[in-house]
Amino acid sequence: MAEEKKDTEKTPAKKPATRKAAAKKPAESKSAEKKPAAKPAAKKAAAKKPAETKTAEKKPPAKKPAAKKPAARKPAAKPKAETAPKGEAKPKAETQAKPRARKEPAERPVVNAHARFVRLAPRKARLVADQVRGLPIEDAIALLRFSERGAARDIRKLIESAAANAEANHELVADDLVIKDIHVDEGPTLRRYRPRALGRATRINKRTSHIAVALTPED
Repeated sequence: MAEEKKDTEKTPAKKPATRKAAAKKPAESKSAEKKPAAKPAAKKAAAKKPAETKTAEKKPPAKKPAAKKPAARKPAAKPKAETAPKGEAKPKAETQAKPRARKEPAERPVVNAHARFVRLAPRKARLVADQVRGLPIEDAIALLRFSERGAARDIRKLIESAAANAEANHELVADDLVIKDIHVDEGPTLRRYRPRALGRATRINKRTSHIAVALTPED
């Protein structure tokens, strides 16, 4: 029993330690409260900054150095073409084939002949001219010689005249010529009158033609 009492008596002795700890806490809180005293120093630093900014504003702005103009670049020198030695031939890729100038084919001479005011109706002459156009001279003359139409004689004479012009003026062979073009135009019309019954008269139109032939040598 005596031991138990001792134990109970010892336990209350620990309470003052907690009181001391509680007493220490206000001291620590007071030290924490004293820390804000450093704020005035920050205020002074903040007060100094406007003064520095004013001095910065008073300073004149530094002049920027003038930008230098870029120097004109010289064109790069073209690399010289590598010349292969005489014994070696250049590769095909390096040799550039120059386009050959095309020779224009020589224009073939054209020989013309005209027959004007032929006493022949243009419609009748065109029927014969269409048969002869594009034929060689030998075939055309043979066709016209045996034709039964009246216009064949005049057109045959005109073709023979054009062939003679080709031999005399252009030194061409008549047998090698072809009728390139032949056309018939209408000429002036001659008006004639025939008496009819009861003192009347009827008009008769005598039509004329202009015939043109063009000959050229065969290919």
